Amino acid sequence: MNFKIVKNKAKFFAVSIILIAIGIGTMGINASKGKGALNYSIEFTGGTAMTVDMGQPFDNDAVAKTVTTVTGQSSPQIQKILGTNQVSIKIQSVDGETRKALSEAIMKDFALSKDSILEVEDISGTVSGEMQKASLIAMLVACVAMLIYISIRFHDYKMGLSAIIALLHDVLIMISFYAVLRIPVNTAFIAAILTVVGYSINSTIVIFDRVRENKGLIGRRSIPEVIDISVWQTMRRSVYTSLTTLFTIGALYVLGVQSVKEFALPIIVGILSGVYSSVFVSGSIWFMFKSKIGEKPVYKYEQENVKNFKDPFSKKKPDDYK
Repeated sequence: MNFKIVKNKAKFFAVSIILIAIGIGTMGINASKGKGALNYSIEFTGGTAMTVDMGQPFDNDAVAKTVTTVTGQSSPQIQKILGTNQVSIKIQSVDGETRKALSEAIMKDFALSKDSILEVEDISGTVSGEMQKASLIAMLVACVAMLIYISIRFHDYKMGLSAIIALLHDVLIMISFYAVLRIPVNTAFIAAILTVVGYSINSTIVIFDRVRENKGLIGRRSIPEVIDISVWQTMRRSVYTSLTTLFTIGALYVLGVQSVKEFALPIIVGILSGVYSSVFVSGSIWFMFKSKIGEKPVYKYEQENVKNFKDPFSKKKPDDYK
């Protein structure tokens, strides 16, 4: 185990800071251009909804292409109404002329009559405010509950704080991802965030549990080395668990419809970010909370005692600690 995670924590922190900074910078640029910091869907901002009877089976992508051509909106919500040949079209609010142009374009492209346009109405975004508030409360309650649980489980509130900061890291990475790629922020966004929070904390707890078991090594090993050993011991488990989940979510992304893809892609990013934060960030944060005198004593054992103590772990591989 030549690679030392805690000793190189500044490099891992730098990667996270850069990714998050790119997201925040993108949000600022988009906001300054009047596009909105994030690409909020009509579920958050309100908009226009149109119901059309297509009269025969149709392709969602073909309808979306027509809508995008007329309105210039890149992410219209196109959904087939089950049991019928009707389609629900939801877009950001548009004026009367654009509505008329869209209706005429749909009738022309799909050879429909005026009677096929069943309904055109405005949708209020007030429900989204309640949804945002409820989601924020749910996340705060979950974080507080996890902080209490981890603090009691490991008899160390600093581990709880470290885990919560790692979760915040994952949430910020996902938000940056949404900002850069302008993925629509809708109800799937809320579900994705909460899913990743629940998934990510699992890997972090596994690593902290191994750190707790390995505390008996402290004395022969410094705290950073114990963290490194614990991470490498659980590395295979973390990788295998993440890969099996990624295979499933990846299949949903490849084979799913657009609404499913909008949920699956952020989950993929969140899983990768969760593995990164659990392995390379959470343990280092805990060490920083534990340390009171900074970087100087990080590898004190190696610096002062290596001549007088024969290392019993030097020839062992990470798998030998299982």
